[in-house]
Amino acid sequence: MFRKFGAPVAVALSLSLVGGAAQAAGGATHIEDVDFSFEGPFGSFDPLQLQRGLKVYTEVCAACHGLKYVPIRTLSDEGGPLLPEDQVRAYAEQYEVFDEEIDDFRPAKPSDHFPESALENAPDLSLMAKKRAGFHGPYGTGINQLLKGIGGPEYIYSLLVGYEEPPECAPDDFPGSYNTAFGAGGYPEECKDEKGYPTAPGSWIAMAQPLYDDSVEFDDGSPADLENAAKDVTAFLTWTAEPKLMARKYAGLTGVLFLTVLSVLLYLTNKRIWAPIKNKQKD
Repeated sequence: MFRKFGAPVAVALSLSLVGGAAQAAGGATHIEDVDFSFEGPFGSFDPLQLQRGLKVYTEVCAACHGLKYVPIRTLSDEGGPLLPEDQVRAYAEQYEVFDEEIDDFRPAKPSDHFPESALENAPDLSLMAKKRAGFHGPYGTGINQLLKGIGGPEYIYSLLVGYEEPPECAPDDFPGSYNTAFGAGGYPEECKDEKGYPTAPGSWIAMAQPLYDDSVEFDDGSPADLENAAKDVTAFLTWTAEPKLMARKYAGLTGVLFLTVLSVLLYLTNKRIWAPIKNKQKD
């Protein structure tokens, strides 16, 4: 179990739903279709973007959320942030881990995992990009998912940039923060029509807005506005959920090329074997 010291800015409350009588079905959500570099069969992670995303996670998200399934050493792996090993060791030392052999806490090593969530009701983010779906097909057909994918990264990005002022129909004391991308939270009765349907997209989420313009300062001078910071941390969380994504793509492309060559060889072989028989039939 980790114990965090030098805790980053605590801005997130939780991703849990607004509880009690406020629970209600939210309106249709607004999910941005973002053009990420890792999408498509030839897409790949940008190591510099992953490094920026790591910084956003460390300084903002880690105050409440953990990455308990991610070994710190993977920050230097091919296809990831590609941090030098000395930087990985220095990063690991930000945390303390309880060592049963010495019965005490010690600085974490690259072989240790990221800390778990600091709050009991704050979900772990290790697999969040695979656990959430941003796109849903009409009438359950799944057409959008077939064309665009599940949309986990788009959901995370849209959630981070989806905080807005509540609609005028909402009472001032309604708990939570209004978010157009979150559809499973509380929803005030005042914002429903005569048939009980929501009149505004999204719903109210218990997590306060975690990211703002210039919440972090990137070492490479990249813009740190809300949209870019959200995109960077989304790419990082996609990598934590799919650390072998690039290796799987390369293996898939290799398999397709192999099967293509094999198909051509089988066609030519079949043609050569049956050619004499076909010629005799013509004679």
